[in-house]
Amino acid sequence: MPRPPFKIHQLGEIAIRCSDMDPMFEFYRDIVGLDVLSDARDAGIAFFRICAGFGGHTSVLALFHKSAGRPELHPSGSDAPETGAKSSLHHLALTVAYDEQEAIRQWLDDNAIDYKAQVFGWIGWQGIFIQDPEGNTVEFVAADKSLLARG
Repeated sequence: MPRPPFKIHQLGEIAIRCSDMDPMFEFYRDIVGLDVLSDARDAGIAFFRICAGFGGHTSVLALFHKSAGRPELHPSGSDAPETGAKSSLHHLALTVAYDEQEAIRQWLDDNAIDYKAQVFGWIGWQGIFIQDPEGNTVEFVAADKSLLARG
């Protein structure tokens, strides 16, 4: 099969379905540190800026209450998939600078957030993994050549 006639440049958006908007909103704003782009929690939707993005499309993390969304595009009500740890989302990874990993650990310690760290020596990455209030795994990932073939 031939390759598609286009190239994916980056992830534009990750949207997480959730049951309780307020703790999720506060976690991604206050613990993860994302800037709020739009706070429409009363309508069941909030958007956070991850980074500038590609081609003018800001890279975002969105929160959708499990009852929000367009029914023609997204199942809702009893047809909606599970939220949190029982969902099909394995984890989401946010890229950080390698030299900030220790500051992340200290920040999480200071805020009593449990975490696990893992080195992926085959690719030279280190991840620090935490759970959001609904059980989704969030990774702070960084690359450094010194990590190659470790772990």
